Amino acid sequence: MIEEGDRIILVGQKREYYLRAGPGKFGSDAGEIQLADLVGKMPGDRIETHLGKAFTIRVPRPPDLFCHGKRSGAPMLPKDIGMVIAYTGMNRNDLVLDAGTGSGVAAIYFGGIAKQVDTYEVRPEFARLAEKNIADAHLENVNVHAEDVLSAEGSYDIVHLDMMIQNEHVAHAHSLLVPGGFFVTYTPFFEQTFSVIDACNELFSGGVNCFECMERELTRTARGTRPSTRVAHSGFLTIARK
Repeated sequence: MIEEGDRIILVGQKREYYLRAGPGKFGSDAGEIQLADLVGKMPGDRIETHLGKAFTIRVPRPPDLFCHGKRSGAPMLPKDIGMVIAYTGMNRNDLVLDAGTGSGVAAIYFGGIAKQVDTYEVRPEFARLAEKNIADAHLENVNVHAEDVLSAEGSYDIVHLDMMIQNEHVAHAHSLLVPGGFFVTYTPFFEQTFSVIDACNELFSGGVNCFECMERELTRTARGTRPSTRVAHSGFLTIARK
């Protein structure tokens, strides 16, 4: 059941809207809806505007939060986040350290799978935004730390960094990992990627691999079907095991 303050998505025939149930009203060319009328509804229920136009209510999942949540910069794409989850075998028993939180997209995906996620963001304004997005996702197992990841302590199954990475970050990640744990970095450029690989090769005995996931969407029109012309590259994932 939808409660006051919950994020919801109203799905119409041509557009969808990311809203919050509670005080106020929402207006579009289809008419107005009192947002308080969403409280008590269930996902899949329909609600009509004052003009009689119907919308379907949807509760956001991580892909919806990726598309509609407020961003502080360019987040990791779902394809790359999926590779982190798949190649580390992330599961409900794992303690995960994430750094370079940004708007919290990766932390939200990880929080739906892992036992606990500690995510570090050195920029306070980004950390505050991430906290809001994570709260909207109802993830009580994700903790945002407005600190440098080098201050992190404890023991983790997976350490994931999406930030400017120096050799000291690689060494610190290695010290935090349990035996058999995974260290993963996301880097957009060759130079930084090579630096991370070299640093990992000096510390990690369980193997170091680097991947690029290329994604091409198919576009289908009346003229025919072809791969999208959007840029397929996003970044490189370096995965090392302790």
